[in-house]
Amino acid sequence: MSLIFNQKLLIKKKVILLSFLLLSLILSQSVHAKKCLYIASYHQGYEWSDGVERGLRSQLEGKCEIKQLNMDTKRNPDETFKKAAGLIARDLILSWQPDVVIASDDNASRYVIQPYFKDHDIPFVFCGINWTVDAYGYPYSNATGMVEVAPIMELFDKVSAVIGMPHNVFYLGVDVLTERKNFSRFEEEAKIRNIQIKKGLATTAQEWMDFYIEAQNYDFVIIGGNAGINDWNKTTILDTIHQHTQKLSVTIQGWMVPYTILGLTKIPEEQGEWAGQVALYILDGAKPSDIPIVSNRKWDIWINEVILKHTTIKIPLSLNKKSKKVKH
Repeated sequence: MSLIFNQKLLIKKKVILLSFLLLSLILSQSVHAKKCLYIASYHQGYEWSDGVERGLRSQLEGKCEIKQLNMDTKRNPDETFKKAAGLIARDLILSWQPDVVIASDDNASRYVIQPYFKDHDIPFVFCGINWTVDAYGYPYSNATGMVEVAPIMELFDKVSAVIGMPHNVFYLGVDVLTERKNFSRFEEEAKIRNIQIKKGLATTAQEWMDFYIEAQNYDFVIIGGNAGINDWNKTTILDTIHQHTQKLSVTIQGWMVPYTILGLTKIPEEQGEWAGQVALYILDGAKPSDIPIVSNRKWDIWINEVILKHTTIKIPLSLNKKSKKVKH
């Protein structure tokens, strides 16, 4: 009797163990069945893209299988290269069949989503598109996202608080699509305020430094991004800035704060975190068309005390208290 009981107990334990293993296998397969593809328009090492990626991965890690493709179109702005990168992304999407695709910055929408996946069965979440989605025809039935806007009005207000009402300004950036779009927005705001604006879009570090020296003849300087200048050398650039700075410089780009006196900067992690959260909603069954397109809502205020000390510019106490400091 004891032998029969022990055998039955052993069989019961084996059944429970097999059931547990089968359940674990099913759960494991269901977790790994969720596939998230992240397409970055630019390259790892570009500070904006790295911030978006950090925010995205903070939401998705452990919740889906993540695959990433970097289009590298910031360092390679040639139209032929960008179209080829778009084809590589298209082929990856069609072969891997992700459950959701997250795409950051303009070129992923321009060269991947718009030409190949508008109103497709595969859902997309975009982020980091500058200012407006009109050029890409959003919204689509299968896509939603976060638009990247900058606090330009607030930046002009801060400039007036520091130097009084300016009459002219120099915009210093790089000759790439994003910078041309950014300049047009600054130009609109400058016209509203009756401020004359001139742009200098550089392609080399020397050209950038020449423009910077020229910009000291204006009431203040707007510093755009530097991505696309392949011979950028931080030490050389900073030597030029420290030697020649006389006027207030401002930026909306976080990675340009080391080269600028005052910054109101967007937070790339905000874009990635929001896109990751929305991707999870979609994996849970939400439709992209039911999630409205939004814009970012956060920014940081920075004062670069290293550059400031080379000038006679005085920062108002109220602004100084609210700002983060660059001291080295």
